[in-house]
Amino acid sequence: MNKAVITPFKPRKNRIQHFIIVIALLLLYIWAFSCMPIAGVKETAGQISKAIFAGIFNPDWDYVYLPDGEDLLRGLLDTLAIAILGTFISAFLCIPFAFWAAANMSSRKTATNTGKFMLSFVRTFPEIVMAILFIKAVGPGSFAGVLALGLHSIGMLGKLFAEEIESIDPGPAEALTATGATRLQIIWFAILPQVMPGFLSYTLYRFEINVRSAAILGIIGSGGIGTPLIFALSSRDWDRVGIILLGIIVMVTLIDLLSGYIRRRIV
Repeated sequence: MNKAVITPFKPRKNRIQHFIIVIALLLLYIWAFSCMPIAGVKETAGQISKAIFAGIFNPDWDYVYLPDGEDLLRGLLDTLAIAILGTFISAFLCIPFAFWAAANMSSRKTATNTGKFMLSFVRTFPEIVMAILFIKAVGPGSFAGVLALGLHSIGMLGKLFAEEIESIDPGPAEALTATGATRLQIIWFAILPQVMPGFLSYTLYRFEINVRSAAILGIIGSGGIGTPLIFALSSRDWDRVGIILLGIIVMVTLIDLLSGYIRRRIV
C-alpha cells in the first residue's frame, strides 16, 4: 500500500519575511556598489584586458621546452623539487613538536601548552614572509624557497600530527607499560603504528599545498616557475604568461589526483 507523501506547509507569513529579507539584502548590495569609486580605472583598461585574455588563450607553446635555456618544464620541475624538499624537511622535524604538543604524551599541562604555543608561533608567519627573510639570509634562489616552505609547514603539520597522536587508542601503550617497556619502546611499537597512516595522509595533503606555495614564492625570487612568471608579467608577455599558467594548472591537477588516490589507499 502506497503511503501519501506529506509535504510540510510553509505559512504565507514566513515566505513574505524571506522575500523581504532577500529584497533588503539586494538593495544593500546595490547601495554598497553604487558608492564604490571607479575613478581609478584607466581608459586603456579594456584594451589591456583584451590583450591579457588573448595571450592566455593563445599560449606560447615554444616555451614548453627550450634546449639552450630556461623553459616551462625546467621551471615546473624546480617548483616540484622545492615542494618535495620542503615537505620532506617539515614532515621529519615536526614529529618531536607533535609529541611535545600532544596532551596525552605528557602529564604536565604546562609542557603541552608550550608545545602548542611553539607550533602556533611558527604558523603565524606566512610562507612569503619567511621566504623574504631567508632570501636576505642565504640569497635568492631555490634554497630560500625550500627553507621557507619547510619551516612554515612545521607549524601546520605539527598541529595535525599532534591531533592524530591525541586520538590514538591508549590500550596498546598501557599493555606495554604493564610489561615494563621503556618510553621509546612504547612510542615505537604502540604509538607509531597507529599514527603512521594519518601522518602520511597529512604529509601528502601538505605537499599539495606546498606545490601551489612554491609556485607563488618564485615571484619574490625563491626559485621555481614563479620567477619566469613575474618576468613575463613585467614585460607584458601575455603569451608566455598563458603557457606558464597552463603548466601550473596541469601540474597541480595531476598532483592532486595522484595524492588523493594515494591517501585513499593509505587511509
